[in-house]
Amino acid sequence: MTGGAAADRTPSVAVKIFSAGSAGCVADLVTFPLDTAKVRLQVQGESGLSPKGQRAGHRYRGVFGTIYTLVKAEGPASLYSGLVAGLHRQTCFASVRIGLYDSMKELYSGGTQHAGILPRLLAGCTTGAMAVAFAQPTDVVKVRFQAQSRLPESSAKRYSGTLEAYRTIARDEGLRGLWKGCLPNVARNAIVNCSELVTYDIIKELILKSYSQLLF
Repeated sequence: MTGGAAADRTPSVAVKIFSAGSAGCVADLVTFPLDTAKVRLQVQGESGLSPKGQRAGHRYRGVFGTIYTLVKAEGPASLYSGLVAGLHRQTCFASVRIGLYDSMKELYSGGTQHAGILPRLLAGCTTGAMAVAFAQPTDVVKVRFQAQSRLPESSAKRYSGTLEAYRTIARDEGLRGLWKGCLPNVARNAIVNCSELVTYDIIKELILKSYSQLLF
């Protein structure tokens, strides 16, 4: 009985925030090369050179083709360019969007333990939007690092370090530069977080109910 009571104990908000941030950082460490490849594919062509131009040899084709090209042309470390900013982002972003979800759900449901679909949707949208608004500067720096080329012939602006990147962007573009693209990102992540966490929450609840019925 004591073991069951301990297992049912609800973690504190601080524990949820810490756990969510830690999980986000571990996930980022594993998936960062894929994220870097995605960003390079998205910004490809921004240099103004045509596909048959000077840098045609480094044109990216597909996810794994991009990873191969990056390793060959810029070295394996290029796959993790911007990792520190990425970890900053997950520490802020995942902590808020996942760690505060249950608290927001309780708030919108009036403290009841059996929240309906609407409080869950509102909680997902709220924490998703809050997380982006809070973590957007880290996302901007992360993407800048991932997008910049380390090739010697590149004329792209380079940042010597993560903290220097924050300072440079704030100095050259103003504080608003650190929140570039914030509104589209808020809208996107509010929808993504709402869909993701609410779906997870409902499926988890159904599994736990089925498991408890099997036990009793």
